[in-house]
Amino acid sequence: MQGHERKGPVMETSASPAPVVLGQPTYAEIGEQIGSIPLTRRLLPGWVLAFLAASVLFMGLMSAVGWLLARGVGIWGIDIPVAWGFAIVNFVWWIGIGHAGTFISAILLLLRQPWRTSINRLSETMTLFAVSCAGLFPLLHLGRPWLFYYMLPYPNTMTLWPQFRSALVWDIFAVLTYLTISILFWYTGMLPDLASMRDHARNPLVKRIYAVLCLGWRGSALHWHRWESGYILMAGLSTPLVVSVHSTVSADFATAIVPGWHSTIFPPFFVAGAIYSGFAMVLTLLIPIRAYYRLHSLITERHLEAMAKMLLVTGWIVIFGYVAENFIAWYSGDPFEMSIFFKRATGWYRVSFAFMIFCNVISVQSLWSGSLRRNVLFLWALSLVINVGMWFERFVIVVTSLSQDYLPSSWAPYKPTFWDLLTFAGTFGLFLGGMALFLRVLPAISMSEMRELLDRQERGETA
Repeated sequence: MQGHERKGPVMETSASPAPVVLGQPTYAEIGEQIGSIPLTRRLLPGWVLAFLAASVLFMGLMSAVGWLLARGVGIWGIDIPVAWGFAIVNFVWWIGIGHAGTFISAILLLLRQPWRTSINRLSETMTLFAVSCAGLFPLLHLGRPWLFYYMLPYPNTMTLWPQFRSALVWDIFAVLTYLTISILFWYTGMLPDLASMRDHARNPLVKRIYAVLCLGWRGSALHWHRWESGYILMAGLSTPLVVSVHSTVSADFATAIVPGWHSTIFPPFFVAGAIYSGFAMVLTLLIPIRAYYRLHSLITERHLEAMAKMLLVTGWIVIFGYVAENFIAWYSGDPFEMSIFFKRATGWYRVSFAFMIFCNVISVQSLWSGSLRRNVLFLWALSLVINVGMWFERFVIVVTSLSQDYLPSSWAPYKPTFWDLLTFAGTFGLFLGGMALFLRVLPAISMSEMRELLDRQERGETA
């Protein structure tokens, strides 16, 4: 890609932090490095293998959903009293992962954090696919998903209306609003880059597609002014949604009188856990992509270390949540509350509880070490561990409380079936396949914001 040359001295002293862009690339070189991934590079073997693996998993999802529609939710392991099994566990887990994209992009944009620029596009895209995966589970859990529109308020001859006092109905509005705003925010931020892709695409059809998508962007001063105003406005709208969506999801539990759920700490606890798992998933995706496409100069160790510090901070908020909910159970004097927390650690699901504690509490303490925070391979492995731990956290919360409620005569252990596992694994196919396609057709890093960042770095404003 062509562009005007712009090189200048980086204002850096011995006390300055590491630069957010390594070297002194020109604007043209930044455009070339990012834009060449979808425009000029042929299909690489690693990408093909990853896409094939995702496709196989996606076919598994289609098979599981097809069998579910044919036989009903009886093919899952759910029963009475555990009517919420894998479906709700996976819903909460995926929606939590979907949080980090908007958090990184919107909140860090408002706070003017320079390290946001290299990772915001990938994180926002992760949000879109993660929320899509999350939305599948409550839909399938209905049993008759083709009647999902009964959850929406619309005039009808049977005068049927949703039960607005139910937190489950609030989920519909919260998740759909979040997904809509996330798509608009993601698309708005990409407009200048789509125009750049239009200008440099060689294939006429590809050029035409990018021309349509960029909505006639010409890069005039008026366009930039309106784009920046709109982008900031979208960030301001997105930020409260980060908090509201998972608070609403937590209300599904907190408004119930099931032991272990009925707690006012759930909204902040769930939000912190969502950001924790979301940051872990960003690292899980970011590190291999950075290595495979040789983006080390744009996604530097400073970015990875900043995210590691965020993991440590949100990890401690999650730990505080664990301590607080156990303390509240003990302080309440309610025998059912105290019993459920004791059974989480010693009962049928003690192995899941042990995984949760190891992955979410113990492993993250390694990030106190600066050398481990800068060890890329270790950081990637730790992100996987935290993702596993956060899934087990949701499993422990959902299944333990439901399987051992107030009536011992109704107690029964829950075991997922093959179809539960295949459905969950299949959503990884949807998620990873979507991410792979995104890498092939759209710039993974914002070129326009990266050029602006380079200018700020040259003026010493990125410390």
